[in-house]
Amino acid sequence: MKRLLTLMATMLVLAGCQSAYYAAMEKVGFEKRDILVDRVEDARDAQEDAQQQFSSALEEFSHLIDFDGGELQTVYNNLKDEYEASQASAERVSERIDSIEDVAGDLFAEWEQELAQYSNESLRRDSRRKLSETERRYQNLIRSMRRAESRMEPVLTALNDNVLYLKHNLNANAIGALQSELGSIRNDVDQLIKEMNSAIAESNDFIQTLR
Repeated sequence: MKRLLTLMATMLVLAGCQSAYYAAMEKVGFEKRDILVDRVEDARDAQEDAQQQFSSALEEFSHLIDFDGGELQTVYNNLKDEYEASQASAERVSERIDSIEDVAGDLFAEWEQELAQYSNESLRRDSRRKLSETERRYQNLIRSMRRAESRMEPVLTALNDNVLYLKHNLNANAIGALQSELGSIRNDVDQLIKEMNSAIAESNDFIQTLR
């Protein structure tokens, strides 16, 4: 399902028509609700990948601080690679969250409009109640995801600073100057992972409400 959704999304977004995308998905049996679930799953998976990547970057920085002989250029290159991979991972997380907001807004607008189509007042009230509850859960989810997203920037900034410093000061003395940075970066990564775990749990709960 995910592969099909991703392929169709790519083709139709490139065509620049969101309504055409929804229409095409409905023809193959996928409503906005299904698309939203799929995108929440993608964002959750991206956050899990980001957790691993930022942890890997922290480990590489720790190795740098513990440097005790060898090829310093190789250590620098490894840290630079970890920073760039972390940056790419962060961008994927942000893109996935943005895509959730796109389809959620359209889903809730459609749901609100369709309330007027009910002839049965009891069913209308029940649907409105479910809409309100789903929107409330959605807002909790997005807040949690955005909090986790915001935790990535301090880590990326610190890693970038250290990579730049080493680029122009590639010697053992430079590593000594960076030792005080490790504790701060480790704390930021720990906070990031904590917030992402919370967002991942919110994602799983939200997915269950839509299934």
